[in-house]
Amino acid sequence: MATTEPKAIASALQPFVCGGAAATFASIVIHPMDLAKVRMQLFGQLNPGKKVPGFATILSNMVKNDGITSVYTGVDAAIGRQLVYGTARIGLHRKISDKLVEINDGNPISFVQKALSGMASGSIAVCIGTPFDIALVRLQADGMANPEDRRNYKNVFDALIRTSKEEGIGALYKGLAPNILRGMSMNVGMMACYDQAKETVAALLGDPMTDGPSLTTRIGASATAGFTAALFSLPFDLVKSRLMAQKPNPLTGEMPYKGIVDCGIKIFKGEGPLGFFSGFLAYYGRCAPHAMIILLSIESITNAYKTAFGL
Repeated sequence: MATTEPKAIASALQPFVCGGAAATFASIVIHPMDLAKVRMQLFGQLNPGKKVPGFATILSNMVKNDGITSVYTGVDAAIGRQLVYGTARIGLHRKISDKLVEINDGNPISFVQKALSGMASGSIAVCIGTPFDIALVRLQADGMANPEDRRNYKNVFDALIRTSKEEGIGALYKGLAPNILRGMSMNVGMMACYDQAKETVAALLGDPMTDGPSLTTRIGASATAGFTAALFSLPFDLVKSRLMAQKPNPLTGEMPYKGIVDCGIKIFKGEGPLGFFSGFLAYYGRCAPHAMIILLSIESITNAYKTAFGL
């Protein structure tokens, strides 16, 4: 009994621990790309009418002006976010999917069921992790502002404490609606599409997946998931970033955007339909490696976890 209980607990926690570890590792690796992506998205708001620079230009200018460590500005917030958000979205999706497979007598579930699992787990995870997302966006955007307009947060905890003190607890959930939509679309594009692509790629390659998918199957499926995750979620990610980073006009005291619909309309009018896909290459360059690192490393992390706990 004493041996069974720890194993049962370890088994129940497995998708959360392994998912969170993989997500955190991936975020550390691709953080410079994420930073460039946020700055590209905010450039149109801060510099209306000007051409948005490429992510390579943004990163090289940061290194030139502020040193190599500047490309890891806000990495503490990114880690905190993944420990909460990444752990929840991956762990919950796996738990829900496994339960649906069990209900389906062990047979593979449909893509619609996988998508519903992805949307449910993504929306729940966003509600838990949004304060860290607010801190991350603000830390990343601060360097773009004029010196007199910068918030000058010391770290993620300083950003969280000062935001709640200066603007109220509700400010930590600014942009929650588009963030939920982003989380749902991201999880469908990444987790649900990965599960579906894994079955499709395995069938094409003749991979029986008796001991899990082969490396080739995992690479093909994760590459597909990286693209669909970026394509589905970028418009919502753009709106979310704009809403989270906005500050009141110093003269009128009004916010640039009244909400998700107003933000969407102003982006459409000011930047056109393609404005919703501003920074797509940087976003894809961030999403694809992030998804692939998570989905490839999670298998190895899971195997190591099972060995450690004798599962």
